[in-house]
Amino acid sequence: MEKEKNKPNFRFFLALYSAKAIKSILGMFSKILKVNGSHVPGNIATKICPNFLSIVDKPRKIIAVTGTNGKTTTSNFIVDALKENGYNVLNNKFGSNILGGITTTFLSGVNLRNKSKYDISVIEVDEKSSPKIYKHIKPNYVVVTNLFRDSLKRNAHSEYIFDLINNALPDTSTLILNADDLISNKLKANSNNKKIYFGVNKLDIDVEGLDNIVNDARICPICYSKLKYSFNRYHHIGQAYCENCHYTSPKSDFCVEEIDHKTKELIVSYNNKKIKVEMLSDSIFNIYNQIATIAVLKEIGLDDKDIQESFKTIQITKNRYQEEKINGFKIINHLAKGQNPIACSIVFRYVKTEKGQKEIILLIEDNHDNKESSENFAWLYDCDFEFLNDDSIERIIIPGKGSKEIELRLLLAGVEKEKIVSLDDESTVADYLSYKKENKIYILYDMYQQTAVDNVNKKITEKILSLDKNNQSSGGDNDDKNRVSISRSC
Repeated sequence: MEKEKNKPNFRFFLALYSAKAIKSILGMFSKILKVNGSHVPGNIATKICPNFLSIVDKPRKIIAVTGTNGKTTTSNFIVDALKENGYNVLNNKFGSNILGGITTTFLSGVNLRNKSKYDISVIEVDEKSSPKIYKHIKPNYVVVTNLFRDSLKRNAHSEYIFDLINNALPDTSTLILNADDLISNKLKANSNNKKIYFGVNKLDIDVEGLDNIVNDARICPICYSKLKYSFNRYHHIGQAYCENCHYTSPKSDFCVEEIDHKTKELIVSYNNKKIKVEMLSDSIFNIYNQIATIAVLKEIGLDDKDIQESFKTIQITKNRYQEEKINGFKIINHLAKGQNPIACSIVFRYVKTEKGQKEIILLIEDNHDNKESSENFAWLYDCDFEFLNDDSIERIIIPGKGSKEIELRLLLAGVEKEKIVSLDDESTVADYLSYKKENKIYILYDMYQQTAVDNVNKKITEKILSLDKNNQSSGGDNDDKNRVSISRSC
């Protein structure tokens, strides 16, 4: 009966042809209309044929990537590595990760006779959409990067999201899980799913205690006694055990044994052997994303040499992290997801531990969230702004409608009021930087702040070029003069 239901029929082909036509029209007018609309064709297909996603032909291998943080970067790493090795990959890299967008992706991957044009698919899946997606798609592999607190209005709590994913995951999927994440590593704990674990060995920066406000894995999942951590990396990431029962964190099948910052290499162990791979980023988030990618690629069957060569060409997407030097000034753009206290905390900690003096521009308001209502700022109090209370951070500039809310949180974190500049918008941000060449400028931003980020970068660049022009015309170094005028304007 189920097979009959999922066979192509008149309604399915009507949905396929209609959605493909709409997709072509949207493609022609997307630049004029300035909309992506990646979910629209999929929504139309589902409206006409509710089980369209079950029927549409799919590649022989499907990899799904989900999790609170890192799913987009990990998906991109996997896609780029597979393409580098000659695979014809279907993916939603530039589309929505909910039902409509994923349906659009798969209808794009078939011809008019419903035959897939690809041999493998990598699909990023929104955590909350898991029940809707896995109802129709049974991935060969499901990668779960981590599970943390996220948007309070949408995702509620990590345990709620855990239950959604846990109940939706197909019994046939191989699960590739983060051994160091004490929440997501318990997914399908009592099932027969094959499980592969990835992790990162104990590092010098790890602690025995906890230096974060939030830790949602303090209690043993078996006997509910208090957990002991062998080491804690951040929040509930680390290795833990219970003194009262047999519970312990799973052992990593793929493990980053060592991080060589001098050679920018990772030493990775698996199956009693070790290989070296180029480190794509020294952010611990991205190191986890990279080891997760290695686990997937090895499971698919790539050899060590192919994986090593792939990482020589892969780059972090520029709208996630970008470094630029302009006339000796270093500007770093780093995504710090608004409404996501864990992601922001990790970025704040990363900036604090970077060498040298810094000035920070915080663009972490969620413009998408406050578009039709007021933004919920409760998440600020789950976030470790205390990392920004550091002598190496000379100034923090906060543009936006919620700047006073963020300023209050910084003051509660112990940041001196003299260091903080609150502004109504980003138009004058460039006027409040000191322009000392020894200071790194960090722009930390939410994903919905790209327009503001572009404006800030443009203004800073113009300011730097004008300073350089003034220096050349005066025949000397006028940095001190410029700093005086800027401090007066403050």
